Amino acid sequence: MARIGVFCASSQRLDQHWLDLAHELGVEIGRRGHELVSGGGCVGMMGAVADGARAGGARTFGVIPQSLVDLEVADTKSDELVVTDGMASRKLLMIERADAFITLPGGLGTLDELFEVWTTAMLDLHRKPILLLDSGGFYGGLLEWLGGLSREEFVRPSAMTLLLMAQDVDKAMDLIEASLVDAARGQ
Repeated sequence: MARIGVFCASSQRLDQHWLDLAHELGVEIGRRGHELVSGGGCVGMMGAVADGARAGGARTFGVIPQSLVDLEVADTKSDELVVTDGMASRKLLMIERADAFITLPGGLGTLDELFEVWTTAMLDLHRKPILLLDSGGFYGGLLEWLGGLSREEFVRPSAMTLLLMAQDVDKAMDLIEASLVDAARGQ
């Protein structure tokens, strides 16, 4: 069993297919016997992934800042919900608690979480797998831009190899699980 941290959108105005993607990932995390580490919200893709994880039999661990609890968006169905004093401490606790990370489509907050976990991996502060689930080419423009940064040597090519890529949930989970096995073997 691994603790899978999922970064994703919390917007309540998303097209249904994004919510379905998040729910599908949550169900698969549970079906494969893993635990979900989430941002502790009950709305948008964040709520959908948590509901899916519970439907799939997963234990859920949420981390949410008090300011979002005050807005009544906390995932009170979480098996464990930790309330932090801010977004930075939320992110750090999620990174600490998760064994691997999957980033679904999202906005600025999601990108902030992705870049934090990716940067800390590049600095060798952890060796946890990081995967970008690029459903429907959602992250195509970002990946093209990052490739340009790497070609111009603003981003080390080795950093690019730390980011796993998948276009669907099954492939994402297969890659995460294989990476966790490799990490356990010391590879």
